[in-house]
Amino acid sequence: MSKAEINLPYFDKILANLEDKVVKTMLGNHVHWGYWENPNLAQITAQDFAIAAEKLSQKVYQAADIQNGISILDVGCGFGGTITSINHNYSAIKITGLNIDERQLAIARKQVHPRDDNTIEFVQGDAIKIPFADNSFDVVLAVECIFHFSSRVAFFQEVKRVLKPGGKIAFSDFVPTPALKFFEPVVRLFLKDFGAKTYGQANFITLAYYDNLVKKLGFNSLKIEDITFNTLPTYTILKECSVLSSSPIARKTNNILECMTRLGLLRYLILSVSIE
Repeated sequence: MSKAEINLPYFDKILANLEDKVVKTMLGNHVHWGYWENPNLAQITAQDFAIAAEKLSQKVYQAADIQNGISILDVGCGFGGTITSINHNYSAIKITGLNIDERQLAIARKQVHPRDDNTIEFVQGDAIKIPFADNSFDVVLAVECIFHFSSRVAFFQEVKRVLKPGGKIAFSDFVPTPALKFFEPVVRLFLKDFGAKTYGQANFITLAYYDNLVKKLGFNSLKIEDITFNTLPTYTILKECSVLSSSPIARKTNNILECMTRLGLLRYLILSVSIE
């Protein structure tokens, strides 16, 4: 994806409304689903969602066994929310944020600053052409962005290249269950029409595809954590957020995503895998 091909309608809306107090609270740091330990106790407020989004980031980077003194690449880093969290919780960390969209990086550079002996850098670049040398990072993260990448194969090839021996990638993704295959033509139409107009170009792939991909590329066994249930209050938040549900198409998109999720056709997973 080149800079000219960037199509992220939801980020366009967020950026246009980022000075709004509610939008800033909800989406000024993290732009992804939330994680609630007990979804039944979710308060469905901007502050509650911000806390839940922070917890989701923590869940992803904890799956990568983050430790002090390592180098980390956060692909699709957005406004730098995950990097901020790591920066506040670890020491002697070298963190690099990569994003195709310079607008997001401009905000990240303004609001994210290294603590103590940490270092932070934000770089514009494509996830399938990572602009770093071989064996550059101990960990690669991709929090709820991998479905935008034009090629999972190219991305994982690049991840393997830039990871040091023994390095690890952790990421979150919306993963269809086998039952969704029966509705594949409908899903394709949904992603091409409603989904693209709300969230930009996206694609779903199965867990079996991921498993085969990492094996083919020489990674170790895939580790999986299903947090679908813990993310469900996000859909209520989306309905309440005027920016993310400002059009009939956006509302329909979010309703379809929620329906697929509650019917067990779409799961929200945290996946991690290491290389030798």
